[in-house]
Amino acid sequence: MVAQHSVRIGSVVLDKNNIYWTETRPDDAGRNAIVRCDGQGNLEDLNSSPYNARTTVHEYGGGAFTVSDNIVYFSNYQDQRIYHQVFGQDPIAITPASNMRYADMVVDVDRKRLVCIREDHTGEGEAVNTIVGVDLAGGTTGTVLAAGNDFYASPRMSPANDRLAWITWNHPNMPWDGTELWVADVLSDGTLQKARLIAGGKDESIFQPAWSPYGVLYFVSDKSGWWNIYRHQNGTNECVCPREAEFGMPQWVFGMSTYAFLSETQIICAYNQIGVWHLAKLDLETGLLDKIKQPYDAVFGLWGNSRKVVFKGASPKEPRSLIQIDRLSLQYDAVRQTSDKLAEDDYLSQPEVIEFPTSEERTAFAYYYAPKNRDFEPPVGELPPLLVLSHGGPTDSASMALNSGIQFWTSRGFAVVDVNYGGSTGYGRAYRERLNGNWGIVDVDDCVNAATYLVERGLVDGARTAIRGGSAGGYTTFAALTFRDFFQAGASYYGVSDIEILAKETHKFESRYMDNLIGSYPEEIELLHERSPIYHIDKLSSPMILFQGLEDRVVLPNQSEMVVEALQKRGIPVAYLAFEGEQHGLRQAKNIVRARTAELFFYGKVFNFELADPVEPIEIANI
Repeated sequence: MVAQHSVRIGSVVLDKNNIYWTETRPDDAGRNAIVRCDGQGNLEDLNSSPYNARTTVHEYGGGAFTVSDNIVYFSNYQDQRIYHQVFGQDPIAITPASNMRYADMVVDVDRKRLVCIREDHTGEGEAVNTIVGVDLAGGTTGTVLAAGNDFYASPRMSPANDRLAWITWNHPNMPWDGTELWVADVLSDGTLQKARLIAGGKDESIFQPAWSPYGVLYFVSDKSGWWNIYRHQNGTNECVCPREAEFGMPQWVFGMSTYAFLSETQIICAYNQIGVWHLAKLDLETGLLDKIKQPYDAVFGLWGNSRKVVFKGASPKEPRSLIQIDRLSLQYDAVRQTSDKLAEDDYLSQPEVIEFPTSEERTAFAYYYAPKNRDFEPPVGELPPLLVLSHGGPTDSASMALNSGIQFWTSRGFAVVDVNYGGSTGYGRAYRERLNGNWGIVDVDDCVNAATYLVERGLVDGARTAIRGGSAGGYTTFAALTFRDFFQAGASYYGVSDIEILAKETHKFESRYMDNLIGSYPEEIELLHERSPIYHIDKLSSPMILFQGLEDRVVLPNQSEMVVEALQKRGIPVAYLAFEGEQHGLRQAKNIVRARTAELFFYGKVFNFELADPVEPIEIANI
C-alpha cells in the first residue's frame, strides 16, 4: 500500500475546459504519464511508454509540459528533447538531439513558439541557463531571449502577448533567498526590448509572477518577512493583503503556483499559517481574505484559468488528490486521488501539532503521531520506540498530509515525530533563516529537542529512539548520530556525509547552497570539514542503515559508501542497499517496498523485537 500510495501528481496545466497533469507511477518504473480530464470528467493518458514527461533542468525538474488548443508540448526524460503531441497520435520531436534541457514552457501564440527555460550542457564547466524561444515548427534548439544570469524561471506572457515577465537569480542565492522580477516588451519579431527590474534583490524572494486578465502584473514577495501577494501598477508595488502568512513556497521545481484569478478583482489563493494550509478568496480592491471551508490541511499548489480552478490537497485522513473548485459556488470535488483509501480510521494515526522548546530560548514545530493499530495492545507500562523524521531540503517542510510512510511505522508500534526544524518553510523568513550558517546545528538541536520533549511527556521510550531522513534530512541524520549522543539508531536515504564533496560534485542548482547554510568552498573548507560527519566518523557509534540510488546526480553514491565503509571497519552494525535505475529518490514500486521492509527488519534487530510478519532479511554487518 505504501508503494501504491507513492503515485505523485506533479505539474498541472489547464487548457480551456480540460485539466492536464503529470503522474509519477511506481508500478511503471517511475514513469511520468500525462493525464487529461476533459469537461465531462473522463480521464485518459496521453503519452504511453516509453515516453516519460520529465525534465531534468535543475535536476529536480518540474514544469515539464504545457498545453495550447489541445496540443501538448512536453520534455521527454530519455533524451530531454521537446515533443508535441495531439491526442491519439504519436509524439513528434520539435527540438533536435543535443545536450539541451527544457522546462517551464508557455506558448507564444502570436509568434508560433514556446517560451521556456533552456539549460545548455554542451560546453565545459557549469551548464548555461537562459530563456529561449523555440519554434513550434521544430528544427532548432531555440533563440536566446534573456541571458547573463545563473538562473531563470517563470517566463510568463501577458494576455496581449506584448510583455514577458520572468524571475532570475545568481549564485550563491537559492530562489528562496533572493530573486529578481523583470519585465520586457516583446516586439513583433519576438525579441525583447526595454527590460526593467520590477521587484526583488539579493535579500528578497519573488515567487509566481502572474498577469491579471487585464494585464496587471501580480507576484509574491517576502519583502515583509512573509511571502505575501503584491501587484505592480503605475510604476509602484503594492501588497494587496498584508498578513503573517505564507502565500508562496520554496521553488524547488518549476511550475509552482499558489493563486489564480477568478476575475480582475478577485483571486483564489492558498496560504500557510503555522504549518496549516488554507484556501481563500481574496478581494483585490479591499484586501479582504475570505476563507473557503474545505477539509484539506495541506496544499501543494493551486492553478486556474477563466473556466476552472484546481489544487492539490490532502488531509491527515485523505491522500493527496487533485481537487476542482467551482468558480461560483466554491464547492469542490476530487478529479484524481493518488490512491484508494489507505486504511480504516482505526489504523490511521492522526497528527498532533506540537510546539516545543529548543536551543537559544526559542521554540520549533513538529507533528507527533502516536502508534495506532486496532489489532494490537501494547504490554502494560511499555512505551513505544520513537522515529524522528528529518525532512529534506533542508529548505522544505513537513505537512499534515496523509503520509503512508508514516502510517507504515505507527501501525507497527512506532511513535513518529515529523520535525519542522528551524530553516523549514511555512513560518516566515526569519524562521527560514535560522539555518543560515547553522546547518548541522539548528536542525540537529530541534530534532533532539523534539524527541526530548516527547520523552519528558512520557509518550515514548527514550532508550529506543531513531532518526531517519533523505537527502538533506540524511545529512541531519548523520550529524545527529555523529555530533550528539542521543539516538540509538538511524536511517539515511541518499544522505550527505561530506559537505566538501557535495560542494564540489553536486549539480549547478545547489552547487553554492552551502555558502549560506554553512560556508563557501574552498574559502571556508575547514568549516565544511568541521560540519561533515565523515571527518568525525569516530564519533558515530550508533547502528545505521543506508539507502542509495546509483544514478543519483544530486547526492552521489560515494556519500553513502564512505559511511558504510567506515562503520564496517569500526565494527558498528551497518546495512547498505543500493538501487540500480534510481536517481535522487526511490520511484519504482519494488524498490520502495524493499527499502521500507529492510528498514523495519533493521530496527527489529537493533531494538530486539520480533516482526509480526516475515520480510525478506537483509545483511547487517557487525551484528
